[in-house]
Amino acid sequence: MRPPLRERRFWSIQAMVVVIAGVHLVLDLQVSSEAGAFPSGLPVALLIVPVGYAALRYGLAGSAATGLWATLLWLPDLLLPGDRGHVGGDLVELVLVDAVAFVFGQRIEAERLAHARVESATGERLAVEAGYRQLFEANSAPILVLDGAGIVREANPAALRILGTRPSGSGVAELLGLDAAVADLAGRAVHLADGHDYRVALVSFTGQSGEPSAQLMLEDVTQERTERRRATHYAALVVQAEEDQRGRLARELHDEPLQLFLHLARYLETLAGSPGVPVDVARRLGEARSQALDAASRLRKLARDLRPPALDQLGLVPALSSLLADVEEETGLVTELAVSGEQSRLGQDVELGAFRIVQESVNNTVRHAAATSLVVEVALDAAEVVIVVTDDGTGFVPEEVDDLAGDHLGLLGMAERAGLLGGRLELRSSRGSGTSVRAVLPRR
Repeated sequence: MRPPLRERRFWSIQAMVVVIAGVHLVLDLQVSSEAGAFPSGLPVALLIVPVGYAALRYGLAGSAATGLWATLLWLPDLLLPGDRGHVGGDLVELVLVDAVAFVFGQRIEAERLAHARVESATGERLAVEAGYRQLFEANSAPILVLDGAGIVREANPAALRILGTRPSGSGVAELLGLDAAVADLAGRAVHLADGHDYRVALVSFTGQSGEPSAQLMLEDVTQERTERRRATHYAALVVQAEEDQRGRLARELHDEPLQLFLHLARYLETLAGSPGVPVDVARRLGEARSQALDAASRLRKLARDLRPPALDQLGLVPALSSLLADVEEETGLVTELAVSGEQSRLGQDVELGAFRIVQESVNNTVRHAAATSLVVEVALDAAEVVIVVTDDGTGFVPEEVDDLAGDHLGLLGMAERAGLLGGRLELRSSRGSGTSVRAVLPRR
């Protein structure tokens, strides 16, 4: 904080101080103070005029420099002999002038700094508003500014091009063709008149007058949704092709190899019982027959796993009951099927998808979980079916599972099946606490 020594007006103020000090000294040098026009000399209080002006003009730096300058100029008068300079009164008044210079200058300086900060903040705000306005106008994404009631107050050019008419004053939900509150629009997808799909992004803020407002931006997701639809359609085709192939293999296994093994077993049985066949040969023919029957049993199970007849003929619950009975018989795993709600047939795709999800979950439990028990819960209501498969196995950390690893492609396949049916799949597991797979699927 330095005095403005390069300003001519500042030196004009200092010249005024010199004049006041000089006149005061001349008056005090008069032989008879009673004979002068100013018996006590020129008042020291006159210095408040230049000091005050310096404070108003230059703040504390100007007033302090002017007060110090006045004090220095007053020293010759204070050193006059015989109290001709009125030392006592002048000193008191000089102290008051210096105090005024400091206090008034400091107050003015504070107000000037506050004013400068206000101006700086105002300038920054205006610059931010100008930048926002430029971004708002130039943004290629449609943007709408809403009030607290969801009424459009402003739209950028991109929004005007898409919406066709000036949307100001219209309700945003009606404008976008959505039946929802403004707070529920975030994340929703809309299809507008330009033929594109948009995702709604919503940001709430407080307007300049304190009223709640919001900025709604429409992100063009046409390509993303098109690619997603293609991927979903492709996945559905893959799943359908897989099921068709499973059904074809099941039929072929049942119609040809299985029947051949059964015929072979009967033929071996006939040979073993023929007259004149040695005992040792009959015994070996009996062993061959047993092996043929075992192979037929394995083929029958394989065909049932590929496409269980009970699923098409009786529905989901009987097919799950048969699946768990086979698992319990083959592995010793204790299983339980709990069904709630009205047991009626579901959509064919839903029954098939639900069965595959349970089948894969059960297979994972048998192969990886080292579990002793497994529970399958099926809850049916008018709108959806909820399936939960829980085991008491070793569990794992889902975040550590590599979805692309061969051992865990089944998890990815279950989630894909649920998504294709319009449902969702949730997986919960932790080390030592077993695993729970929950699928929520629509009935149709």
